[in-house]
Amino acid sequence: MLAEGETLITEDKKVVLNRRNSDWSIHFEISASILCKMEIPKDQIATLLESELYSSAQILGSFLVSSSSINPETNPHLKAENLIFLGDALFREREYRRAIHTYKQALQYYKIVPKQNSTASRSSLSNRSSSPNSFNISAINENEVKFKIASCHSALNETRAALVEMEGVPSKARTLQMSLLMAKLYRNSRHNRFAVACYKECLRHCPYVLEAIIALAELGAAAKDIISTFSQASSRSGRAPFDHVDSNRWLQRYVEAQCCIASNDYKGGLEFFGELLQRFPNNLHILLEIAKVEAIIGKNDEAIVNFEKVRSLDPYVVTYMDEYAMLLKTKSDYSKLNKLVHDLLSIDPTRPEVFVALSVLWERKDERGALSYAEKSIRIDERHIPGYIMKGNLLLSLKRPEAAVVAFRGAQELRPDLRSYQGLVHSYLAFSKIKEALHAAREAMKAMPQSAKALKLVGDVHASNSGGREKAKKFYESALRLEPGYLGAALALAELHVIEGRNGDAVSLLERYLKDWADDSLHVKLAQVFAATNMLQEALSHYQAALRINPQNEAAKKGLERLEKQMKGVDPDAPEEDEENEVEDADADQEETELL
Repeated sequence: MLAEGETLITEDKKVVLNRRNSDWSIHFEISASILCKMEIPKDQIATLLESELYSSAQILGSFLVSSSSINPETNPHLKAENLIFLGDALFREREYRRAIHTYKQALQYYKIVPKQNSTASRSSLSNRSSSPNSFNISAINENEVKFKIASCHSALNETRAALVEMEGVPSKARTLQMSLLMAKLYRNSRHNRFAVACYKECLRHCPYVLEAIIALAELGAAAKDIISTFSQASSRSGRAPFDHVDSNRWLQRYVEAQCCIASNDYKGGLEFFGELLQRFPNNLHILLEIAKVEAIIGKNDEAIVNFEKVRSLDPYVVTYMDEYAMLLKTKSDYSKLNKLVHDLLSIDPTRPEVFVALSVLWERKDERGALSYAEKSIRIDERHIPGYIMKGNLLLSLKRPEAAVVAFRGAQELRPDLRSYQGLVHSYLAFSKIKEALHAAREAMKAMPQSAKALKLVGDVHASNSGGREKAKKFYESALRLEPGYLGAALALAELHVIEGRNGDAVSLLERYLKDWADDSLHVKLAQVFAATNMLQEALSHYQAALRINPQNEAAKKGLERLEKQMKGVDPDAPEEDEENEVEDADADQEETELL
């Protein structure tokens, strides 16, 4: 037994026995030879990261950076490399704040690496990926580390901080991933000119960066300008000129389709997508793009067919499924809507589409709860347009039109489309801002001169006051000439006939559509006209037809209640006229005439 103060020496360590205040303690002084045996091999953490075992990599990384075998004063470059390994593990575990802190520590150690070592390090990096997923053992590249820090800031929605890091990377040193991240950051911060330049740089690296093509189209780039960057990519790589390779024709059609949609030429876009679909049958992406456009322009039945085809091909698709949810709600198909929301929640409950779909489902039960879901979708993704559209519609329903205007403007800032224009017009009309409503409707007409829906919007504004009804009639008739099957314009024109006492004209107009449309709103409008002319039996027949098509049609239910009053001899409330909001705008009238 050892006495106090005695020492036992073994091959690996020295044990010192001390006594302080009657407490015994044993101190192990480990020799240099055993320290060498306790080093953490870097290739093992690299293996863990490449195998996506991030939790184990993070734990092992903590051993690596705290190893006493590495003196940060004499070997700062080794310390920096170890910190980057740990940072990569933290990034993949989504511990972005810790990853940023760790990467910045690594850069501090990197800066004190002797100059000859850092020069040699940078020259050996030509094959290393700049992604935070890149775990190959190699020397440090300061630009890569800045990219990783920027990626963390971007994941935290800290756009400005991410841009500061990326702007510190020289343009010639930027990889494809770096250019794409910079483009997204510039776009999110509304620096569109810089975003366009970065997206084009992505296409010069690789013409098949489809998200860059979509973004450029949405930012207003012309199809020919986008396609011209493909040839620059060919000259860089030494391949045959891009536009001379027949196999690449589809990509040019894809560019043209996206540019048509972005410029509100929905007809042209659908034609190009249809051509692509013939070459690539059952292509999920193309089917979804077609369905989304059909939903925007009101081709609801066609859109539903395409969305259902997508779900039959791949029941786990989440993209654009909130658009499908909105369509199911317009059809009052709540059983399918309920199943869709249940499926989406089981697939990925973190996606913004899921919260918009939840909002659609909850609207009938609790509009305020539905509004909170719509707002949640926007918090998840500030660029998710259906979230703004749904929020605007809910606010309008909750009689908060001023707030609805803000929501629809938010959608327009991201990408103006027919629905955001419709929302703005209806919101302005709801709080009697007639001039603003007319301005928004005319904007829609300028943006979509071949759209019957845009013409109807201008008509709706004029129809809101008695002095503008003749103008409204002209716009509705123009919309029907442009698109004879547009039921919305026919219903609006019929309503105008009724208001002005031309009930016979309204009935004859609507009955022409009965041959081709099994639509509950058409039957409701006919029932209302017949009720107004005291043809109660015909009104009853059409209300019943509407409810057979859609048992949830609230207008039909309320119409039956009004019909009961009429049958009892009670005159139902007549629509009120408002002559205070007549709009006089001679210059704009001339402009409208030219557009018509």
